[in-house]
Amino acid sequence: MPLVNGFDLIDIIQDRHVVAGAFNTTNLETTMGILRAVEKSGIPAFIQIAPTNIPVSGYGFIKDMVDRFAKEMDTPIALHLDHGKTFDSVRQAARAGFTSVMTDNAKYDYEENIQHTYEAVQFARGYGIPVEAELGAIAGKEDDDVTEGHNKTNPEQVVDFVERTGVDLLAVAVGNVHGLNLDPNIDFPLLKKIHAICPIPLVLHGASGIPDEQIAQMVDNGVVKINVASDLRRAFIQSAGKDYQEDPDRFDLVNVSLDAEKAIEDVVYHKIRVMNSNSPTAVR
Repeated sequence: MPLVNGFDLIDIIQDRHVVAGAFNTTNLETTMGILRAVEKSGIPAFIQIAPTNIPVSGYGFIKDMVDRFAKEMDTPIALHLDHGKTFDSVRQAARAGFTSVMTDNAKYDYEENIQHTYEAVQFARGYGIPVEAELGAIAGKEDDDVTEGHNKTNPEQVVDFVERTGVDLLAVAVGNVHGLNLDPNIDFPLLKKIHAICPIPLVLHGASGIPDEQIAQMVDNGVVKINVASDLRRAFIQSAGKDYQEDPDRFDLVNVSLDAEKAIEDVVYHKIRVMNSNSPTAVR
């Protein structure tokens, strides 16, 4: 089926009481590995790309790649902009045909975050696509972006933030971290408190380092979207490195690429199963 609007995907996710994985791509091999795993699982998902990865592929090329594969799929998929830290990145993604976007203004103080988020939401309304925003600051390393320290989401700000920005999805900081070099420690009491008062669905970033048993609990705590990036990049690089170690003189790039694609597919499929292990909807 064609790419699904993010609003429609959220409705499907909530109706089925499942969690959508949101898997970061960079290139063709990563895209194919992700989408094959999603189709195999039968669980709707987001495929996403951050502006820091756009130099490899461009907004238009990524959209064309994903859209071409999606048309052959039975499982709904939405194309999402991850960590759009500038208004221009949100604008370029929407114009390229992305069906969901994130405006990330967590580096600003609270009032500035509201202002920039509101502007992105108003722009996205013209394209009819949902907007995700972040409240609090998630520590760790996201590509070349490093966030020192962890500023957990303040539940007293949640309702005000959502009402004043009009945002559709809220990424929360509850002990989750970006990258693989820090130890996450999910604050479930805080997550439950936010879930109880937040009028919109929640998003969890930094799932690569979170233990499987904690990921499995997200479906019952208002989380509809879980981001995974570092595990996929590591799988790609380790697969290529293994091929090189086995034969430093090899030059069959096709097989090296296919091995990396399969490695990503295996990781994504495992993550989808874990995310939905407590869901009544079984993974194929």
